[in-house]
Amino acid sequence: MRKGAVFAVIMCAFMLVWNTGCTEHKSVVTDSVGIDSFIDTTQVDTLEELISQQPMPKAADELFDDFIFNFAANRKLQVNRIAFPLTVKDGEETKTIERKEWRMERFFMDQGFYTLIFDTRKQQEIAKDTSVNEVVIEKIDFSNGNVKSFNFHRLSGKWNMVSIDNTSVEDNTNASFLNFYNKFATDSAFLMKSLEEPISFTGPNPDDDFETISYELMPENWEEIGLDDLPCGVIYNIIYGQKYANEHQKVLIMRGIANGLEVELTFKCTNGCWKLVKVIE
Repeated sequence: MRKGAVFAVIMCAFMLVWNTGCTEHKSVVTDSVGIDSFIDTTQVDTLEELISQQPMPKAADELFDDFIFNFAANRKLQVNRIAFPLTVKDGEETKTIERKEWRMERFFMDQGFYTLIFDTRKQQEIAKDTSVNEVVIEKIDFSNGNVKSFNFHRLSGKWNMVSIDNTSVEDNTNASFLNFYNKFATDSAFLMKSLEEPISFTGPNPDDDFETISYELMPENWEEIGLDDLPCGVIYNIIYGQKYANEHQKVLIMRGIANGLEVELTFKCTNGCWKLVKVIE
């Protein structure tokens, strides 16, 4: 996900912090890499202080992922990379935010992880494309049904936030999946009904740290993989330019900010009914 060694030191420091936003569940990953292993808020605070004290390398503008971590942690950089007065659209209403009115946006830094939505696994490759010049970060708030889209353009080789759009989940391209996922992540009974029989699972081999194992898992054995605490409440999605054309399949990625931990969930919709069909850890 990174190009070269632009952020060799910083990225090593960016360890995953799985925030248990919804407390009715238990664990977000398997016991071998359980949630308690990653909750370290002091680490995130130290990292942000480190980033804020040094200029961002010029090469960080090549990939949006390299840029956004600096943008979200460095207050000075953030205000210098926003096109003020910033246009904010909310339906038919348009307003502007002046530089002095801006409040720092930390995006997913408080979580220590972020989510991505694709139609296929292959679409993930677009995040590595250095020719991408427009990216949107969606902040999806299920509590009020709002989607806040932060629009970024690369201008003269430098990434800048150029506008914000406020829309609703219902108007989102992925509305059907998002409405399903909100219930899937918060209603344990609904989750169990929404598991394919069987689920295809690939994960770390408990007997060999360098290998993975694949097998089929029945819904009644769901707890074996420890994915009971899924991101909910507010999730983020980064649109690097991927087009959402497949209404019947979505791949949800939960990705650690730097340590490489990743969980991939593939959902398919048949006759209007979404189900989780594959898990890759």
